[in-house]
Amino acid sequence: MGSIVTQIACGRQHTSAFVPSTGRIYSFGLGGNGQLGTGSTSNRKSPFPVKGNWLPYNGQIPPNSGGEEYYCVKRIFSGGDQSFSHYCSPQNLVPPDDFRCLNASKQIWTVSESFIHRLLNLSSGAGRLPVEIANEIDGTFSSSGCLNGSFLAICNDDHYRTSARFSGVDMNAARLLFHKLIQPEHPHISQQVAASLEKNLIPKLTSSLPDVEALRLFLTLPECPLMSDANNYMTLAIPFATAIVNLEKAPQRVLENWWSVLEPPLFLKIVELYKDVVVHLLKWYKMGIPPSEQRIFTSCLQSALKVLEILHRVNERGGQIIQYDKFYIHEIQDLIDIRNDYFNWIQQQHYGMLPDMPVIICTYPFVFDAQAKTTLLQTDAVLQMQMAVDQAHRQNFSSIFIPVLESVNPCLILIVRRDNIVGDAMEVLRKTKNLDYKKPLKVIFVGEEAVDAGGLRKEFFLLIMRELLDPKYGMFRYYEESRLIWFSDKTFEDSDLFHLIGVVCGLAIYNFTIVDLHFPLALYKKLLTKKPSLEDLKELMPDVGRSMQQLLDYPEDDIEDTFCLNFTITVENFGATEVKELIPNGADIPVVKQNRQDFVDAFVDYIFNKSVASLYDAFHEGFHKVCGGNVLQLFQPSELQAMVIGNTNYDWKELEKNTEYKGEYWAEHPTIKFFWEVFHELPLEKKKQFLLFLTGSDRIPILGMKSLSLVIQPTGGGDEYLPVSHTCFNLLDLPKYTDKEILKSKLIQAIDHYEGFNLV
Repeated sequence: MGSIVTQIACGRQHTSAFVPSTGRIYSFGLGGNGQLGTGSTSNRKSPFPVKGNWLPYNGQIPPNSGGEEYYCVKRIFSGGDQSFSHYCSPQNLVPPDDFRCLNASKQIWTVSESFIHRLLNLSSGAGRLPVEIANEIDGTFSSSGCLNGSFLAICNDDHYRTSARFSGVDMNAARLLFHKLIQPEHPHISQQVAASLEKNLIPKLTSSLPDVEALRLFLTLPECPLMSDANNYMTLAIPFATAIVNLEKAPQRVLENWWSVLEPPLFLKIVELYKDVVVHLLKWYKMGIPPSEQRIFTSCLQSALKVLEILHRVNERGGQIIQYDKFYIHEIQDLIDIRNDYFNWIQQQHYGMLPDMPVIICTYPFVFDAQAKTTLLQTDAVLQMQMAVDQAHRQNFSSIFIPVLESVNPCLILIVRRDNIVGDAMEVLRKTKNLDYKKPLKVIFVGEEAVDAGGLRKEFFLLIMRELLDPKYGMFRYYEESRLIWFSDKTFEDSDLFHLIGVVCGLAIYNFTIVDLHFPLALYKKLLTKKPSLEDLKELMPDVGRSMQQLLDYPEDDIEDTFCLNFTITVENFGATEVKELIPNGADIPVVKQNRQDFVDAFVDYIFNKSVASLYDAFHEGFHKVCGGNVLQLFQPSELQAMVIGNTNYDWKELEKNTEYKGEYWAEHPTIKFFWEVFHELPLEKKKQFLLFLTGSDRIPILGMKSLSLVIQPTGGGDEYLPVSHTCFNLLDLPKYTDKEILKSKLIQAIDHYEGFNLV
């Protein structure tokens, strides 16, 4: 069974061990410098006795020793490429040390249950701390060694496995113990801890660390409630952030690895801490900062944002430990001039970092919520439009003096006939230069005198999308179960029409108009160069997606016999079935347990990429002709989707609050009061139908109900007339009904008979 070892000592790449039953020392590892004590410089893979006349404690010197000297080991040491031992002679015996028995007087202070219990018992609440308690707190929280030795995962010896991937820290213990120690009832303890961290610990944190164990406090310290106290941001949280940012690449990578395996609530706590720090600093900035403190402010804000940037990188690389929107700082728009920040960002990209330039929040786009990103996109669109208009004006001015130059229109003019809207739009857009897409869009319907103040543009988008999605073109396949569409690989239409739809979607975003386009999230992922996944297949084809998940979850090994699959897909081709290979020679490769994930990935890739590559490429090219640029890359796929088709974050009270009235109508008019009473009593589906009836879409703009302006005006007639909507202007003609029930009946009748724009 082997011998009991009571002492272990480790050098750089060798180890020594002491066995008390024989008194011998054994060593193994590298021996190039004689550090193994075996009499040679050979390396040893297994323990080998160190040369010497060793006696166990209370052992007898052999009678035939011939007068040779013998030694009893007291303690062994190793370090670097050396080894040595303390010993005593048999005449002056002292028991050897036993490393298994800890001597409390020789251990470092750590934050433990007994440590906190002793402090709280000896502390007299609000009174001054006894000197010995203050010294122990100061010694513990001034020492990185003491904090790195605290909160270890002792119950299963996990801390012995500390590595670049594993911290060995019990984070739950850290949280509980910190909260037990830092209590309002013991303010002097909190003050002493804060003082020690501020004056001794954090200022001495270095960028280069001797070992991964020295990083443990970077993981545990954010759990201390003092770090989250706004009064300590400047003295604790921000200097700590600076220490994190200043870490060299190797230790910072280790810290990132440890962060990546934290439980989501613990990871979120660090994110929330530094979001709060950023908000605190920006509020301070908004109140006004003396020029002498501007540089300090810039440094502090950069440190906090850079920690958030590192955390965001960890979150993205770890497959989203927390939802991406947990990084949003919703107060940003109220605290900074987001448009000015964007202009500084553009300037920085062109000219680099200029002296005394403020911190540019656009450099950290993950903190922007959907509304802030929309403001950025609108700012970019207005800037691009203004640049295009200015260029047109310059060219027109030059054409006066240089007849060779043609005068150009400062707007993108679409002149279309209602009965040939697709053909006319395609004809104009085909001849349009890329720069012209950036101009403000104006729509003219042939034979109509209306001036486009936004309403005709909206009507154009509604009509052309209804036409393009008509099944007669066969450009898209409609999936009944999900009520979504995807590119049809069986279409006879050429890529020009797909290019046109891409342009129309881009123009809709660029001109702040939502369109009724029922694509899955996968489209917006592709537009942002993100890969569609099995979740996207489940959204588009729920039955097929569930089958793929069942394949992945199947626990047995007989997948080939149970599912009878190979790397092919069967598709319908005008009434006939056709087998397509997902990979080369896929028909000869059965799906088994080892390759089922590859099969699912190949299946998803075929549906969303390979089968529709040329059609999607045309759409992509058209879309990015209008919307290409850095700002679009700030969006998440779901946010881009909301930009195109709106969202469903309904706030009906907000809609009522923002409604305008014309003529003799006003908020307290009897008919208007009837109308809102009826409207708020309608079920959700009927309210959505009303939005469709009034605006042409049952979804709302990404900025919410506050950006949706409804106008109600009186109209002639009486109880027998129906309400009429002017979709292009969000305008409702509402007759003056004599009672609430008649209004309800007529309103429901009107919205029920509205056709809407759908694929089928």
